[in-house]
Amino acid sequence: MAALKVTDSRTGESYSVPISDAGTVNAADFRGLMLLDPGYTNTAACKSKITFIDGEKGILHYRGYPIEQLAEHSSFLEVSYLLIYGELPDSAQLAEWETQVLGHTFVHTGLNDMMSSFHYDSHPMSMFTSSVAALSAFHADANPSLVGSNVYSTDKSLRNKQIVRLLGKVPTLAAMAYRNRIGRSYNPPQNNLSYAANFLYMLDHLNEPNFVPNPRLARALDILFILHADHELNCSTATMRQAWLFFGGAY
Repeated sequence: MAALKVTDSRTGESYSVPISDAGTVNAADFRGLMLLDPGYTNTAACKSKITFIDGEKGILHYRGYPIEQLAEHSSFLEVSYLLIYGELPDSAQLAEWETQVLGHTFVHTGLNDMMSSFHYDSHPMSMFTSSVAALSAFHADANPSLVGSNVYSTDKSLRNKQIVRLLGKVPTLAAMAYRNRIGRSYNPPQNNLSYAANFLYMLDHLNEPNFVPNPRLARALDILFILHADHELNCSTATMRQAWLFFGGAY
């Protein structure tokens, strides 16, 4: 194995730090030293097979699949399944996955009241993040403070339920934040539409009978969701990983 030779100029002591095949060194191997790297500018916090990015070469892979292939042939929910579970779903798995996610698009009416309490010129992200955090108040079964700090470590079905809850409710809450900004009433989800088309419906429907979003716009938005589905260990991902170390809730 390749190694990095380090000499401490203070003591004259030299030692070797192994270099992994991925080109990384273990911070713990630097004896008596702490490595300072504000902002994770050159630090890898984990090994991951989920996403590979080479920005200079324009490469983005999800679970080994080129982003161009996924954008052309897959839906956002299909890609979400791939990112979470490691494999693309077959037709039966995809149908069940879509049913589960779209079945969780509705939110409690209390969240409608909460969203309506924000001033019309509140920042959309402030309204959205506050509403997502409030979900823990409506789903006590997902709150580690109430059901046990290690519940997500031991209950796989509970973890999976929060995944579909968040995937389902996030578009609804985002659309509600937008509608609140423009002073219009909220549109209920339409689960007969695709994931992206349903989001556009909740954003745009006024009072037209049988309104259906433009399918080309829905597909374009679906591809946009795919392109932004995951971007390696960025700041938000690192923050969530650290929060989970202390048994934080899903919301």
